[in-house]
Amino acid sequence: MPTLLLVRHGRSTANTSGLLAGRTPGVALDDLGTAQAAALPGRLAALPLAAAVHSPLERCRQTLDPLSRARPELPLHTEERIGECDYGDWTGRKLAELNDEPLMTAVQQHPSSVAFPGGETMRGMQSRAVEAVREWNERIEREHGADATYLMCSHGDVIKSLVADALGLHLDLFQRIHVEPCSVTAIRYTPVRPFLLRLGDTGDLASLAPREPDREPDGAAAGRPAGGDGNAAVGGGA
Repeated sequence: MPTLLLVRHGRSTANTSGLLAGRTPGVALDDLGTAQAAALPGRLAALPLAAAVHSPLERCRQTLDPLSRARPELPLHTEERIGECDYGDWTGRKLAELNDEPLMTAVQQHPSSVAFPGGETMRGMQSRAVEAVREWNERIEREHGADATYLMCSHGDVIKSLVADALGLHLDLFQRIHVEPCSVTAIRYTPVRPFLLRLGDTGDLASLAPREPDREPDGAAAGRPAGGDGNAAVGGGA
């Protein structure tokens, strides 16, 4: 099954203003976020990509603009189900103010119970995103083969919920996960289990590129990326 690269959008003007942007239209990348997006094609240069899928929000589209210009042949797709959580009445408010809301305790400690007033539940956010990934995995494998790699550009809480699903963590533990703006999280899906290969990586990604299976004396495929055959490497692997 394919390898999925989850890219959080670059830093936005809402991030630097301390606002919960949610689905507010027109929230753009700030200067640092623009620079982060400009560096993304170089970081991904060694990786063949079958497709790029993005949230419909502007900050995700902006993050992929430099990659699209660098790889004009790369198919781009919009996917509503990996859009930002609908925070309802919390949308557009300052995070400092929201910290005093009684619901914030549940958001931090018991997110599976949270329904944002006028918005969606955190369980619903995770469910739609996981459903989207499962369907895109099948599509990418069908169209490009089981060893294909593709990219999704989404949002912090959405990516964290997908990582929790891949690790078999209850949603109530997903706040222990952190992903920086424009970081890359890599998950290799197999018929047996997903493998988390990178979490919030902001550096070089060349080692994720497919490699020839150089055989070691014991028959292990030393060059195969982790999880290629669905088995975990006992002792951690090379």
